[in-house]
Amino acid sequence: MSAIDTLIFDWDGTLADSVGHIVSVMQRAAAVVGLDVPASDAVRGIIGLSLSEAAARLFPQQPHLHVVVVEAYRDIYLSDDQASVSLFPGVREALDTWREQGFRLAVATGKGRKGLARILEQHDMLDYFDATRCADEALSKPDPAMLHQLVDMLETSAARSLMVGDSSFDIEMAHNAGMRSVAVSYGAQSRAQLLACAPLHCIDAFAELPLWLRAQRADWAGNLTERL
Repeated sequence: MSAIDTLIFDWDGTLADSVGHIVSVMQRAAAVVGLDVPASDAVRGIIGLSLSEAAARLFPQQPHLHVVVVEAYRDIYLSDDQASVSLFPGVREALDTWREQGFRLAVATGKGRKGLARILEQHDMLDYFDATRCADEALSKPDPAMLHQLVDMLETSAARSLMVGDSSFDIEMAHNAGMRSVAVSYGAQSRAQLLACAPLHCIDAFAELPLWLRAQRADWAGNLTERL
């Protein structure tokens, strides 16, 4: 098994505690447009998809309103105060450590470029990642296009990269790209939903990821020594 040199993260529900905010924005957008307000669980189930794909899944009987609800979502999201959307505990410190250790860091998100740039700027993280790809720059998850683009940009390979995400779309995208994945159960989807997609590992708190990765690096080093 190849050692990993690149860590690719979903944003919402993986690095940022933003699932509740997304649910609220989508429900308000539906109300503004005159659609039935979707249940919280229904919205959580589409987090990670592009907005257009999310609208199609949430409101399959009203295709003529998909563009309208997407625009309403964007307007509400961009007008909201994002100060309440925080990173999960330990995220910034772990990213700092991984950068010092030489990992390349990337983001593959269902957010649009404008939304990601805004939240990265608010968290003073515009320079934290070596590459980022957004839903308006590639096909929606679980298509592997985002991951293919990222490994090309970073001059690495799927075999040397790890996808970390909180939705079945993230795990399926990694499988489709031939990439290993770690699921996080503290975001949009349940542990059972995530395990059904067969990730390499599943964690219940972000703080578990550095510990697991440290153990994996020791195994990789041991395997390399045995081969030599």
